[in-house]
Amino acid sequence: MRGAPRELWIIYITKILEIVAYGLMSSTLILWLSADLGFSDAAAGDTIAWWSAIMTLVTVVVGSLVDTIGIRKSFLLGFWLCLLPRGVMTVADNTFVALAFGLFPMAIGLALMIPVMNAAIKRYSTPAQQTMAFAFFYIVMNIGFAISGWLFDWVREQLGEQGGQTILGMELSTYRVLFFWATVATVPGLLITQFWLRSGVEATEDGIVHKPKEILAKSGKGVANMFKSIGNTGLETVKTFVNVCRQPIFLRFMTFLSLIVMIRLIFYHMHYTFPKYALRELGPGAKIGNLWGVLNPVIIVVLTPFVAAFSGKISSYSMIAAGTSFAALPVFFAAMPREWFASAAEGWLGEFIGHTWLGLSGPVDPIYISITLFVFFFSIGEVIWSPRLYQYTAAIAPKGQEGSYMALSLLPYFVAKLGVGIMSGRMLEKWCPSDGVLAQKHLISEYGMTEGDFVDKSLEDSVPVLGEKLGYTLDEAGRLTEENLYQVWEMLHQTYPRDSTTLWLWIAIMALICPVGIMFLRNFVRSREDGSSANQPEADEEAASEVIETED
Repeated sequence: MRGAPRELWIIYITKILEIVAYGLMSSTLILWLSADLGFSDAAAGDTIAWWSAIMTLVTVVVGSLVDTIGIRKSFLLGFWLCLLPRGVMTVADNTFVALAFGLFPMAIGLALMIPVMNAAIKRYSTPAQQTMAFAFFYIVMNIGFAISGWLFDWVREQLGEQGGQTILGMELSTYRVLFFWATVATVPGLLITQFWLRSGVEATEDGIVHKPKEILAKSGKGVANMFKSIGNTGLETVKTFVNVCRQPIFLRFMTFLSLIVMIRLIFYHMHYTFPKYALRELGPGAKIGNLWGVLNPVIIVVLTPFVAAFSGKISSYSMIAAGTSFAALPVFFAAMPREWFASAAEGWLGEFIGHTWLGLSGPVDPIYISITLFVFFFSIGEVIWSPRLYQYTAAIAPKGQEGSYMALSLLPYFVAKLGVGIMSGRMLEKWCPSDGVLAQKHLISEYGMTEGDFVDKSLEDSVPVLGEKLGYTLDEAGRLTEENLYQVWEMLHQTYPRDSTTLWLWIAIMALICPVGIMFLRNFVRSREDGSSANQPEADEEAASEVIETED
């Protein structure tokens, strides 16, 4: 990418920083809602579902904003709409303030960053550079996720799962400390954009072009025009949907995407369901950030170039069918009883995963083995199918309507995010209840307490109460030490075994619908592919515009 403007490299730097911030927030949100705000699993899942769904809808609407006010102003607006809400979530312990001025405004900021990042990569690279520019963009994104996964575990290891730290005179819980570092990671991107990203710069085949200020002034016509543009985009999306629905090929298009959504459910469950599941089955302080947040992106970064190089002549449909099968089947590892992996945990595999990689002490829980196998093979499957999805989706769309079809392709993901969030909390409550629920159950059955004793307490408050009953001492903040917290978890874990295998069995079955449907409906959904099609550049560009959707 020799000769590219400095703006391209600024985008890469800000991308890493923003993904680190996003990764820290997304890994922590579902835990923070329950531990800090006292939400039940169902309430936390519902909240995250609406947050994520709003982000997807806003992404569709704000695409024209970049064209109206320009890349630089869009960037600055997006950074501020991420920075301020993250700051609010760090300092606020009031539920209304944290949600109304933190979580939900942040959804708008994140939604704005999606189209502006992709538009910037296209603007700051020449047509000849764009394939490499977007590929590097994808690599940078996964590097950011790997860093955030490592930081997520490191901060929790230093402070304890239910610990805290005093920062700037504020006593912050462990999860709010993670929000603090996400806020800190947002600041450099904002400053770099403010002082080094130039307006009007564009990379063309003839070199780097600087648009005169008077042209820029005409292209941005104020706040009123901005909102008018957003409104027009929303109306245009509705009109497009109505017109496209009348086309026979649209049913085939939506059927294909609905099948793909079933495998995409796994990504959403890894953000909404996995953190609580892993902590409840492995105990406080479990290295869940490394298990998913590090392992998955590292495999993608390492294997993507090799898979792309050796599969160029294989049709996209075949790659998607094979890749989704390879990704769906490993989910069943998580649905298997931990006893099935006991011998592996005691052997060389357990030694490597538990002690060499994760740095655990003592015996390795067999679930570390099942989760690692699940994530490892799932990630390989993702490398096979995910890059080809965007190309194939564009191939299904009628010529000249690729943009409309791509915009509407977000709708199934909106439904999926909403559904998984609502589903995850209820699945956890049924098959993998929290320590608070089990502690309350134990206090009632063994210590004669009644449900009335817990009316003014959150579920998480039951754990230190049980700890006191067991003879452990609380600190000044009313918390158990990390060692005592683990001992309470261990007692509850042995006394009230959870049925997490059933939870993952249902998730695995839903994921399997994708490859099975692709195979049995191939005559209906399969589109004729032509690698030399004139639509290929558009497909590549649309692929890039979708890439960040895998983040949530």
